[in-house]
Amino acid sequence: MMNFGYNGILGVLVLIGDIWAVINIFQSSASNEKKLIWIIAVVLLPVLGLVLWLFLGPRDRGA
Repeated sequence: MMNFGYNGILGVLVLIGDIWAVINIFQSSASNEKKLIWIIAVVLLPVLGLVLWLFLGPRDRGA
């Protein structure tokens, strides 16, 4: 049986959050350059990139 402790659960949650962020970045109305920069940030810095995107990322106003 696998030893799947808190670190594994935290890793899975971060992975789910990153996948969610990348999907939302693709669906945003930001320019392709900004989308690319945000995706690189989220992929290379999973936790920090996700937090930065949540607070500073592009928002679709009216949606």
